[in-house]
Amino acid sequence: MNNDWALKVASLGKIHGITDLRALEDTGPDIGTAKSALTGSIVAAWDVGFEVAPGEALGVIGESGSGKSTVMRCIAGDQSSTAGEVYLRSVDNGRTNVLDLDPSSRRRLRVADLAVVYQDPAEGLRLNVTAGGNIAEALTAAGWRHFGRIRDRAAELLERTEVPLSRMDDLVGTFSGGMRQRVQLAKALANEPPVVLLDEPTTGLDASVAAGVLDLIRNLLEETGVAAVVVSHDFAVIEMLTTRCVVMNHGRIVEAGLTDRLLEDPHHPYSQRLVGAARA
Repeated sequence: MNNDWALKVASLGKIHGITDLRALEDTGPDIGTAKSALTGSIVAAWDVGFEVAPGEALGVIGESGSGKSTVMRCIAGDQSSTAGEVYLRSVDNGRTNVLDLDPSSRRRLRVADLAVVYQDPAEGLRLNVTAGGNIAEALTAAGWRHFGRIRDRAAELLERTEVPLSRMDDLVGTFSGGMRQRVQLAKALANEPPVVLLDEPTTGLDASVAAGVLDLIRNLLEETGVAAVVVSHDFAVIEMLTTRCVVMNHGRIVEAGLTDRLLEDPHHPYSQRLVGAARA
């Protein structure tokens, strides 16, 4: 096997409702819907595939309901998939389809192999725990036991993500949205995972706060050399963070390529509409 990817996704699919492949016949971009009139099922994602190299950020873009967050949640293990394969280079040198692992093993992947930064920080943090405590939970799950070293590492990560050390022992629930997102980034990077998934990381933040968080994410991705998947409906986010992207519509990938090329010369009509809206 080549060692040019950290994450590989192949033929990933998720159908909500009756798992009947007849639903593929009357859904998708050409039909204009993800809901099957034949079965009543929703084809949230189908035949999705891509690879991400170490140090690369891949964007997954589309409007609400396009399937992009479903893909992320299937990779992360937050949802079960109907079909497909997901490989992590850090797991059995990329030979094991992690979708076949039992639930306990899937959860263990989230300790050091795969991290997720959610749109809503409450999904990735415990709001009734301090900023330092949230990071300590990630470290202790990975086997850290020395209190002093754990605290030093938490302080290092908070400083790196521009969270004032004076807030280290404050409950995350008292933080602003932007600050919570920074703590979530710190926690995600605690064990230096080779793959990080970011789901709409700036949605809901004020423009100035979002810009600061984006700057921080871009710098962290460059510094750490992780493989990142950035899920967003916003081409400005994708443009700032990624070098390649895939465009999803009604559960399918309709276009893929270099981010700057897609912004300059989108080929699919749906991509053209997205880019046109971003430039309006």
